[in-house]
Amino acid sequence: MGDFLFKYRGQIPILLFLLVIPFIWKTDYSSFSNKTIVTNNIISIIISFFGLLIRFYTVGKTPGGTSGRNRSKQIAKKINTKGIYSITRNPLYFGNYLIWLGISIFSLNTFFTILLSFFFFFYYGKIIKTEEKFLFKKFGNSFIEWKKRTPGFFPSFKKYKSDKYSLSIKTILKREYSSLLATIFSFFYISTLINLKLNSNNLIDRKWLTILVITITVTIILRAIKRNTNLLNQKGRT
Repeated sequence: MGDFLFKYRGQIPILLFLLVIPFIWKTDYSSFSNKTIVTNNIISIIISFFGLLIRFYTVGKTPGGTSGRNRSKQIAKKINTKGIYSITRNPLYFGNYLIWLGISIFSLNTFFTILLSFFFFFYYGKIIKTEEKFLFKKFGNSFIEWKKRTPGFFPSFKKYKSDKYSLSIKTILKREYSSLLATIFSFFYISTLINLKLNSNNLIDRKWLTILVITITVTIILRAIKRNTNLLNQKGRT
């Protein structure tokens, strides 16, 4: 199961788009004041934004061929043990959790937020267990030592050890436009569902639509640059 979830970890969370529908339909949004809604929206966006920043920082500081850059299968020429990987063994997954946590809070349904957290920790727990079996088999005691001193998920900043890599903006632009697009679309999607539930005359929130269109445009441009040029390539970060 862990191998399967790892391979399709970018697609399976799409199920959450379906899962949120009944929760939104059960929520009485008329019971919330405008101040509560605005405050909730700001908090949810900030949480997801920090999740994106963690992803950007991790990807921008991690070289190719390491345990943080594999996608379709388990690949690791060496283990990341410094930088952000010295405060948590799974910074990308922690960033993902913050992104999804913010999105779930945006729905204003506490039960959905709780369910999403349970789903996330079960889902990614299986993936992490599979990844760590691979790392233990390949790196043995080096992995065990890193595991003993580094938290598995929630960061411990007092354990931070600096690394030798500079932050690569090119790598972030090359790899993370899809994460940004997925996050913006998720907020747009839930906003639209809430308006549909409320029978609002403005089914589509213009602010979210504008942000989504801009993000799609940037994504198309970056994807074209990535496919047709070498502008986003950086030595040691492919």
